[in-house]
Amino acid sequence: MRSKDKKSKKWLKITGIILLVLIIGAGAYAYSVYNSLKSAVDTMHEPIEREQSEKRVEPVELVEKDPFSVLLLGVDSKSDKGRTDTIMVLTVNPNTNSAKLLSIPRDTRTEIVGKGFNDKINHAHAFGGVEMAMDTVENFLDIPIDYYMKVNMEGFKDIVDAVGGVTVNNTLDFSYQNVHFPVGEITLNGEEALPFVRMRKEDPQGDFGRNTRQRQVIQAVIKEGASLSSLTNFPEIFNAIGTNIKTNLTFDQMVDIQKNYKTVGNNVEQMKITGQGTKIDGIYYLQIPEAEKMRVQTELKAQLELDQTTAQN
Repeated sequence: MRSKDKKSKKWLKITGIILLVLIIGAGAYAYSVYNSLKSAVDTMHEPIEREQSEKRVEPVELVEKDPFSVLLLGVDSKSDKGRTDTIMVLTVNPNTNSAKLLSIPRDTRTEIVGKGFNDKINHAHAFGGVEMAMDTVENFLDIPIDYYMKVNMEGFKDIVDAVGGVTVNNTLDFSYQNVHFPVGEITLNGEEALPFVRMRKEDPQGDFGRNTRQRQVIQAVIKEGASLSSLTNFPEIFNAIGTNIKTNLTFDQMVDIQKNYKTVGNNVEQMKITGQGTKIDGIYYLQIPEAEKMRVQTELKAQLELDQTTAQN
């Protein structure tokens, strides 16, 4: 039971915000709630100018339950540019009733598609926005990236405050940005939640430890947001979500995902990609060995039911 619980929590890391919206919407039929929900999702919706990936023969059909992928970007700015502190890829396959969640370290050295040189993967968004970030991650993993979700981490505190704060179980005693976080169950407001999910250098697990704390906070947001008491505050919650999250998923597509893929959340595997830290011209990078990259690519292609022989990096 503990293993199943753990996998469900990992699913919430990526799909949390979508489920938060849908769970609240599914439990409240009042016309005003539906209107606020629809308005928030419409505000979140931000289409991109990007042609269908050459790595995908046919477009994804969510009503047909096709496997699909989502790129999650966490940025510290509401603007179109800025480096991404969080880069994750979720691949979903309803036919096997499974999902795989890959965290890509932000210092990973790879080709920045559209620039023609190698750099840290988190620089792609700063150079060319969501489109370049999607193209670069797609090239790095050699799989199609179908959708994206970008979260403004500065505004994330508004979401936490909108649900009345969150309670998490902290496993690492640390202080960051003048806030002390003791081990144990702690309650955070928006101003405290932001440094809690940002700290990285003092964590023995680095980016992976920070990703775990981010998952904890998002899970807590969902728990609070889905409670009956939060329904009285739905306008503020929806406004915070709509203001601080952008995605190319439409309202109808979110509904299709909730309806056709919801049981996948019971079987989620978190993947890691490893490498060696090195300095090039005085700048730190994470170099991923070719064998390690191919291992991850093969696993993700199988998850998306892609022909292993057609896509080449």
